[in-house]
This record gives sequence, structure tokens and C-alpha cells, in this order.
Amino acid sequence: MQKNAIPMILDGDPGHDDAIAWVVAQASRLTDGICDIRAVTAVGGNVSLKKTTYNMLRVCTLIGLTDVPLAAGAAHPLMRELMSAPSVHGESGLDGPALPEPGVSLCGLSAVELMAKVLRESAEKVTIVSTGPLTNTAALLIAHPELKEKIERISLMGGGVAYGNWTPAAEFNILVDPEAADIVFKSGVPVVMSGLDVTEKALILKEDVERIKSFHTRVGDIVWQWLEFFYQFHRKIGYAGAPMHDPCAVMVLLHPELFTIREYYIEVETGGEYCRGATIADVRHITQNPPNVSAVMDLDREKFVDHLIRAVEVYR
Repeated sequence: MQKNAIPMILDGDPGHDDAIAWVVAQASRLTDGICDIRAVTAVGGNVSLKKTTYNMLRVCTLIGLTDVPLAAGAAHPLMRELMSAPSVHGESGLDGPALPEPGVSLCGLSAVELMAKVLRESAEKVTIVSTGPLTNTAALLIAHPELKEKIERISLMGGGVAYGNWTPAAEFNILVDPEAADIVFKSGVPVVMSGLDVTEKALILKEDVERIKSFHTRVGDIVWQWLEFFYQFHRKIGYAGAPMHDPCAVMVLLHPELFTIREYYIEVETGGEYCRGATIADVRHITQNPPNVSAVMDLDREKFVDHLIRAVEVYR
């Protein structure tokens, strides 16, 4: 493993933007080796666990991520019924272009068992990149507190300092399982939060899609169709492009210089009629609690897009 490699576990609920985040991570693995992917796990979120697991297998087949163990995790949140988002991602969770059927199988372990195995066997600390509800990661912390010190950080897409997107106060991934998010944010493990403050600025515009179309490659053709499908929902509600929420959680690890990051103490609202799932940042330091989250707040959109497009270009 090269000196600056980041051992990581990819955990998500793919999902168009999860899939593109994994495209970026695998492109790094194939080229500069910074993303040292040790495992991939699925969680129920955008759609049911059965569908996210199927999508995980198909995406990993598409991008050649077939030599690491894959596992299915939690089908529902820790204390609630699953709330999914087929209006955004379609009934399959990855509607749009046809994907290859799975050329790889699950490893036989649950997500928590696989994550624990990776942590236990790693000589280096491991980063968990979570682009769905935090149920799997919270369950890992509950089941294996002795492995907490083996986690370098949790880089997640979720939350928002300023506002929500599924309710006025809450972002979808946190709202699906706020109790899991609360466990993660209070765990003492370093948390990097790519919330709506930054992800809604990470827009892929029409001209960016045209650049990907020009590649005429198998992965490129699927990515631009994913982007166009994802944009259709967002265009109806006023977005100028397709927001790349989940790729931010990978890109901030690869290119932190592109992002503005602020340290905040953040709590997750687990109750409440109007604010359940909100990530409440102490931006004025009223509580005097030390920061527990590195909140990603802004980015250089043009350079972000260039790096994402170059990642897609890796696949021939």
C-alpha cells in the first residue's frame, strides 16, 4: 500500500449519487491508489435493502470493484420503519440506463461483521465513507466498541448546518435514522460531514454532462445517463443542475484543498414534531462544547467537476 493511501469501507444505499461516489473512489484505486477500498456494504435507505444490495452488486460489477468483500446490512433504521425515496431515484433506486447483472456475490457476512473484520485485520486505521443512513455504522459502534480506535474517521454525506431537504430542518440520510446519526456524532470518532451546505453547490451542469458524453465509454455512458435521470427530479424543484451529494464524501478525502471546512459542535435532533433529524450546529459556540464535526461548507465547483469528470474518464 502506498504511503498516502486511505484504507476505507464504502457504505451506502445506491442511489445515483452513491454510485457516482463509488465510481470516483474506484477510479482513484485504479490510478493513484489513494482510495484503498477494503469492503463495500449496503444499507436500506433510498430504497429497500434488497434493492440497494442488488444495486451495490451491479455497480461494483460495472466499475470492476469485484475483488473486495461485499455485504448487506440493516434493512431498517435502529428504532423506526424505513422511509425511502423512490421519487428521487426511481422504483429500483437506480432507474435509468441498463446495468450489468451482478458478476460478484455477497461474502456471507453481515455488514457489521464485515466492517468489524476489516477493522480488526487492518494494520492501519480505516476510514468509513457513509453515503446513506448511518445505521450500519452505528450498529458497528454498538456491537464493537473495542474497535472504535481502529476507525480513522467517518466521512459522511448527510445533514446540513443551514437547512434540510426532506423537511425544512432535516436532510434525508439523517432523517431516515436520526438515532444512528446521534450515536455516530457522539461516538468520539472524527466525523467529516458533507451536508447540504456544500453538496447543493456541487452541481453538474448540462455542459459538464456533455463532456462525459464525449468519452463514448461503457461507464461514461452510464454515468451521464445517471446524471440526466437524477437531474430530472431536481429540475422540477428549481435546481440548475444535478447536485452531487454523495461524491463530496469521497472527494473531500482525495482533494481537501477544494473545500471549505469548519469545526462545529453538532447535535442531532432525534425527537420533535418539526425538527426531527436536524443537525444543529453551535455556530456561535454558545454551549462551549468542543467541536465534534468537521463540517464541509463550500467548494470550488469547477475544480470539483473537473476531478469528477477525470475520474469517469479513467474507465475505458
